[in-house]
Amino acid sequence: MNFAKVFRAAALIGVVAGISMSSSGTAEAQQRVAWKMQSAFASKLPIIGEVVRRFERNVKAMSGGTLHIRVYEPNALVPALEGFDAVTKGSIDAMWGASAYHVGRIPALSWFTAVPFGPRAGEYLAWLRYGGGDEIYDEIYAAHGLKGFHCVILAPEASGWFRKEIGSADDLKGLKVRYGGLGAEVMAKMGASTQLLAPGDIYSALDRGVIDATEFSMPVIDLALGLHEVAKHYYFPGWHQQATIGELLINLGRWEALSDQHKAIIEVACGESLNWSFVRSEALQFKAMKTLQEKGVAIHRWPDSMLRRFEEKWQEVVDEESAKDPLFKRIYESFAAFRTQYALWRKHGYLD
Repeated sequence: MNFAKVFRAAALIGVVAGISMSSSGTAEAQQRVAWKMQSAFASKLPIIGEVVRRFERNVKAMSGGTLHIRVYEPNALVPALEGFDAVTKGSIDAMWGASAYHVGRIPALSWFTAVPFGPRAGEYLAWLRYGGGDEIYDEIYAAHGLKGFHCVILAPEASGWFRKEIGSADDLKGLKVRYGGLGAEVMAKMGASTQLLAPGDIYSALDRGVIDATEFSMPVIDLALGLHEVAKHYYFPGWHQQATIGELLINLGRWEALSDQHKAIIEVACGESLNWSFVRSEALQFKAMKTLQEKGVAIHRWPDSMLRRFEEKWQEVVDEESAKDPLFKRIYESFAAFRTQYALWRKHGYLD
């Protein structure tokens, strides 16, 4: 997604003020479009479920009802983690989720959801918008008949829920864990057995002992999933996801068939969702953490020695995947080059 377009689109939404679809003439002239979009996240979930409904309302309001992207709950139209193929084929018009859910098709897409030991939200978005990340992202999806937008970004996640306290790296060996994206590759290097489960399947898998541990999101979202009921050891920091990006994925043909006005509305609504999700994710965590403590959850911070082990294994993943996957290597080199240049600003512009 070219974020610069969002700002150009904002100018077009001056048209939306002129669109102000209370002026019925413009609304009647605009072709009416109705899409079906499935979300990977239940709408009852804080932030990640709320934001897609907010996006739906904003698009409908700004278009005066001429563009309605109807949101469906996970699994309502297609299995929760199979949206990629459904949108490519046009079985559904769009999906709301995360690029890391498509690693079965294109492993390197995980770079566009979260990066272990990666940047904060601002630096991450800067690489995407102005450091070449979005050029690769758009190219990948266009080759599969898709158009993607980054519509969500979250503050740091937790590192995961464990049934037992982890005393050393050896305690991870043989554990069955639900981990997604690039973090899963690191956990596998640590000796864990990893699998990706849809959000709605995590609780039951942990409760029935199908998995021994899981990561999913941040405190307020994990609380809503009830993970504290089936595991009591909650680890931080989320070394695997210091910032997490969610996406809107649209069938490219459907996107290209839209009017410029409708395209602008989607881009602006997406930008608003990006801002809303980040601010809300920063605002709600401390209250959720306090609630979890009151419910008997032990909050742990990984010792520096463990964080170093995770980071060492992450570098092994980078080296191995870059050697065998040209796309992975291309994205990594773009990402690393930007971070190297950004380091001068990071060092002098921030307190820590």
